[in-house]
Amino acid sequence: MSSMKITLGVLAVGLLLSGCMETATYEATNTGNFKQRDKELLAKIRYENVQPPDNFRRAIVSYHRKEAPGSIVVDSDSHYLYFVLNDGKAIRYGITVGEEAMTWSGIAKIGSMAEWPPWHPTKSEIERLGVPTFVAPGPDNPMGSRALYLYSGGKDTLFRIHGTNQPEYIGSSISSGCIRMTNEDVIDLYNRVKMGTIVVVLEPHHGDTPWGAGSSQIASHTNFGAVQ
Repeated sequence: MSSMKITLGVLAVGLLLSGCMETATYEATNTGNFKQRDKELLAKIRYENVQPPDNFRRAIVSYHRKEAPGSIVVDSDSHYLYFVLNDGKAIRYGITVGEEAMTWSGIAKIGSMAEWPPWHPTKSEIERLGVPTFVAPGPDNPMGSRALYLYSGGKDTLFRIHGTNQPEYIGSSISSGCIRMTNEDVIDLYNRVKMGTIVVVLEPHHGDTPWGAGSSQIASHTNFGAVQ
């Protein structure tokens, strides 16, 4: 009898866990959407083009939150960026986010968009990282293949969603606050958004991590700071 109770308990837990599992349809990169310049520059990269772990690969997933289709939602706790689709679906991308002391949250809009942007490090980054004051566009530029510049109240927040020359860190918290994607993923996202697209960066513990699962609250404050 006791063994039957244990078996039933295990089955119940299994059912509960399966109810929380997210069905994901993984998407391969469609290089047909790349421009000729993209193909040429991506062929010249000197970094190792490491593929993210399966759980951070681009995928179409079920989406339970209430943000409007066409908007972007960033869950920094889970290291995911969502592009909201219709019918309760979203495209989920794995991302690199800021270290805890450099994280930020808030609501912004895409105020500028650039293909293969240059990098203009902030004064604090130059002092902290010892980087040059300007890095020209190219395959090894830390800004990568695309950049979406986030604005709030009509002003540049100095935060961006951009590519990376360090794809091995997708799923980690190591940036100076910006949201990094693989160069292939940020090209895909760039082709889907437009100027004025709403970007919601959730407060800590408000995403789909174990402590925030099911929450539908959006960030209620901003904490904008330095780029990259």
